Amino acid sequence: MTADNARRVGLAALLTGLFVGVEVAGGLISGSLALLADAGHMVTDFAALAMAWVAFRIAQRPATPDYTFGYDRVPILVAFVNGLTLFAVAGWIVWEAIERLASPAEVLAGPMLWVALAGLGVNVLVFWILMGADAENLNIRGAMLHVLGDLLGSAAAILAALIIMATGWVAADPILSVLVALLILRSAYGLARDSARVLMQGAPREAGALRTELDAIDGLEIEQLRVWSLTPERTVVTLRARGDDDAIDKARHALGKAADDVTIERL
Repeated sequence: MTADNARRVGLAALLTGLFVGVEVAGGLISGSLALLADAGHMVTDFAALAMAWVAFRIAQRPATPDYTFGYDRVPILVAFVNGLTLFAVAGWIVWEAIERLASPAEVLAGPMLWVALAGLGVNVLVFWILMGADAENLNIRGAMLHVLGDLLGSAAAILAALIIMATGWVAADPILSVLVALLILRSAYGLARDSARVLMQGAPREAGALRTELDAIDGLEIEQLRVWSLTPERTVVTLRARGDDDAIDKARHALGKAADDVTIERL
């Protein structure tokens, strides 16, 4: 699955990078903040997708004496960085929107509309490509959130262009940009929170149920149980406990169902 994830992310990065120049030119020609904001987001998307592709490639390397668990956490680190960049992008959009509302500028709605429609098409294609990847993977999730933000940005630019064409109300451009920024912030928070939890070796949500199952084993005396996520797909458990052979076997079976890497120290 990692190889397929890498292939899909690489293709998404290529398509996104190719369209960045078109959207920057369209934003400058039309004077649209919504287009420039979306172009700025697409630049970070290209960087995020490229980093995600590199991370998947690195994650395929085997474990070494220095990195005995391998490189599985590199994509998680990239996902966390992607979450932080989304905060920065959203902040930039809001700042530019405030300045544009204070000093309204002329917007050429016609060119803005056509470029936004093309951007929407590219973003829909890229999102569809990523939909076929592993949606539970935090790195893929981060990439999809970046692209979803772009998709929303293109949709907002289309709506703003239509409003300006129909009414001449240029404030629609920065206002809709702010709405997109707020949606980006919400997604960024969830991504940064979840990836930080993995990096901090937080226990997966199933850890409570695992402890309950172990406590129910007769003759098993638990001194220490540690459960953490090496990645969202890979759980590690270490158990220090006392008990007879039957109790230890039952504990090993329970841990084997819940984790990929299990270590039991019998006291």
